[in-house]
Amino acid sequence: MKLIIKNMLLTSLLLTSVVAIEATKVEKIKETKVVETTEDIKVFTADNKDGKITPKTIQAAFEKAGFFVSANRDMNTPFEKQFKETSFDVYNLFTFYKKDVVLELAKKYENVGLFAPMSMSIYTKKGDKKISVSTLSAEAMAKIMKIPADEKLLTDLRALVVQALESALTNGKFEKLAYKVAKASGELVTTYSMEMDAEEWEDELDELKMGFEGELAPNGFVIAGHNNLGDDFEEENYEGYDFYEVYSVCKLPVIYSIANTRPEAGAFAPCSLYFAKKKDEDEMKAAFPSVYNWVSSLAISDKKDLKVLEDAQATMNKILTSLME
Repeated sequence: MKLIIKNMLLTSLLLTSVVAIEATKVEKIKETKVVETTEDIKVFTADNKDGKITPKTIQAAFEKAGFFVSANRDMNTPFEKQFKETSFDVYNLFTFYKKDVVLELAKKYENVGLFAPMSMSIYTKKGDKKISVSTLSAEAMAKIMKIPADEKLLTDLRALVVQALESALTNGKFEKLAYKVAKASGELVTTYSMEMDAEEWEDELDELKMGFEGELAPNGFVIAGHNNLGDDFEEENYEGYDFYEVYSVCKLPVIYSIANTRPEAGAFAPCSLYFAKKKDEDEMKAAFPSVYNWVSSLAISDKKDLKVLEDAQATMNKILTSLME
């Protein structure tokens, strides 16, 4: 009888352990789940008959909310200069990030530079009396970064973006887009890596940056901004990286072409491309959001637009491959 009871207790303990292990597995999966989205880009629009809402007033609202604005660039003038026409009375590309949030994200996710800075477009179509701002949803950023969709740092950051929008565009509201996210035809993030010497990485980085910057203009790209996140981290006494630098890169024909039918494309432009090396590691990572995000999130199917995007992707791949091979 004692043997039977002993066996029953042993079986019960084993079952309990199995259940606990399975629960742990389920919980782990739940924590890292990235949800599929039906609307990656959010467009916030307000009446602006009196013209009081401008890119400058929007910038002021974001700065008041604690964001660092790295650029608020008028694109209408370049549109008119290079293409002799524009569909907009206002079209600005705006890049911004929250330094303290980026630092905390960087401690957990090396690819935070994909959205540090984040991008958005501010626009008014010709003859319209409304002003709109396009941004990426937290779910979209999580999907691209491959991090948990419920990451509190990201969802809180998104909430702060919405608060800034509501403050800047009084009586504004989110629009319902006429399309849904399409299936991505390629990887959402393009990633490269390069080994660096433990003693010579500073010289290697300088050489890489010089080569990268030198290749952009001849290939039609513009540096719309450059953020040395490593300096921000150092100011807060965080030494997890030897360096972390982000370039905001734009190709004018791309945004001009796509913005004619999808002005909200500025949520992806300019593109953030980062170079980062963790402390005590001998490998540097470089990455940027692929144009397949544009194709998927904006449901782009026009052959001419697809070619413009694919050409830009191929050119950037060629530049980075030549520098890191």
